Amino acid sequence: MNRCKSPVAPPLALPALAALCALLAASALGSTNARAQAETAPQTQNEAALGGRNFPVGTLRGKLMVVATPDIQLDGQADRLAPGARIRSAQHMLVMPAAITGQPLLVNYTRDAAGLVREVWILTPEEARAERAGVERPLLNFWPFVASAGPRDDGKTPFDQLPRYGQ
Repeated sequence: MNRCKSPVAPPLALPALAALCALLAASALGSTNARAQAETAPQTQNEAALGGRNFPVGTLRGKLMVVATPDIQLDGQADRLAPGARIRSAQHMLVMPAAITGQPLLVNYTRDAAGLVREVWILTPEEARAERAGVERPLLNFWPFVASAGPRDDGKTPFDQLPRYGQ
């Protein structure tokens, strides 16, 4: 006794299914073309004119020394490498931090959203001649690692003596 009926598709379901697949394929092709046109090349500061590489906008210049991974010193100040940070040599090869421990190097670097050093490029002499903003001349005035001349709270100031908004 056969209790299960064999599944038979109605005659209109197969052409509708084929039309749906064709529509999905066409929309996928159209969206990749539109996406490729909408994407623009990342903004770079062109140091290739001086014989160097292209670095992203927002890249800073500094003197890096790896103390003990992930601890580093940037311009003599203690700092940290981000998890998964990449250090590239002058030949654009990946460098392990342990290989350059204790060596002071002139580098370009970027920071991530948490303020940790994310990407580092060891500079060639040609790239080192190009002007680049450093910590003394920040690109944005609200970065937490930039010293400001405004009042600072040492944690001992009474609440009623703290500067008010707009002062």
